[in-house]
Parts: sequence; structure tokens; C-alpha cells
Amino acid sequence: MSQSQTAVIIPAAGSGERLGMGVPKALVELAGETLIHRAVRNLASIAELIIVAAPIGSEDEIARAIDAPNVQVVSGGPRRSQSVANAIKVLPSNFTYVLVHDAARAFAPTDLAQRILNELVGGAEAVIPALDVVDTIKVVDSESYVINTPDRTSLRAIQTPQGFTREVITRAHAAGKDATDDAALVAELGVRVKVIQGDPLARKITTLDDLAWAKELVGHS
Repeated sequence: MSQSQTAVIIPAAGSGERLGMGVPKALVELAGETLIHRAVRNLASIAELIIVAAPIGSEDEIARAIDAPNVQVVSGGPRRSQSVANAIKVLPSNFTYVLVHDAARAFAPTDLAQRILNELVGGAEAVIPALDVVDTIKVVDSESYVINTPDRTSLRAIQTPQGFTREVITRAHAAGKDATDDAALVAELGVRVKVIQGDPLARKITTLDDLAWAKELVGHS
């Protein structure tokens, strides 16, 4: 029942400049499979619909790379939050739960998404996965001098997919604000955001070091 009530939004309009591959990040290939195809495949079993926000001008190419049923491709925006908002605009009214997932976290396992969905079905309005922070974190000023050292036991490194009720995620994006993740916009509404244990496989592929990790993971060099 929850699958038929669940949609996934994947903002995939990033240029991937830091990877330097010459194509949008979603179209970077590992062992012959694009990141966007891997991301969609890992979430397809828990959702009735997946909406992908693609770079403007690359919509058809993204659609061909996905090549999967129940996927709709829309034009993304220059900012992540705009891409999510564009996807929300075409989301049919019958969906109760929405998962928002970064295409760059292409190896996030299905189990992680299912655990998030389980929390939503159980009554949570917003659920995000996270890993413990193992490094000491410093807050620095504009001149790179340390201001303070937060207690890392209360810090978490946030991942995706992030899950929300449809009503909450729609309200969060109604104001047109921007944030690095959707949970920040939801928290501004006063909605409590539940944190669950994340997964190392949900690592975001942003730099060449991340890409090297992904290549090793798939046994491709």
C-alpha cells in the first residue's frame, strides 16, 4: 500500500563541474551505467512514481539514460530547491509520501529508503538519514581563525533520500527559499525532523576522490 502512495523526486540538474567529466553529473558513467540510472533503479521498488529534474536542455538525454517505467522527467532549475519545487508542481495529488534523493548518491541502498518510508507510514512527518561525525569540527571566521569547536556527539552528517509527507514538503517549498537540503526548509516550518541511521553507501559523489571510491566499489577503473 505504501508503494502506491509514494513518489520520489530526484533533483539531477547539477553540472558536475568539480568532477570535470564534461557532462552533467547525473550522466557520469560507472561500469557502463549512469549515476541517474543507478539512483532510479535503487528506489524503483518502493515508489509508484519517480520524478527527475534534469538540466535544461538535457531532459531527453536524461530520460534515455534512465530508461525505466514510471519515471517522469521535468526541467530543473539553477538551484537545487528550484529543481525540487519544479517536480512538486507536477506531482499528482494521490501521493501521500515523498522521498527526495540526490542523483549523486547513486549507491544509496533500497533498504535505506524503505526504512525512511517505514518511519513516515508510522506517523513521522519528516525523516532524514545521517552518519555520526568522526572528525573534530571547527567553526572558523571569514579570516580562517577558529571561533569554536562544537561537540561532535551532537553533530550528524546528513544524507539522502529524505522523506516527508506530501503536505509538509509542499509547504516547505511554497515560499521559494533555497537550502542545501529539504530538511532545512521543513525545519523552518516548525516541523520536527526525525534522524535515522544512514548508510556509508549513500556517499555523495562530488569530487574526483568520491568518483574513485565509486569506481572501486563497482570494480571499475
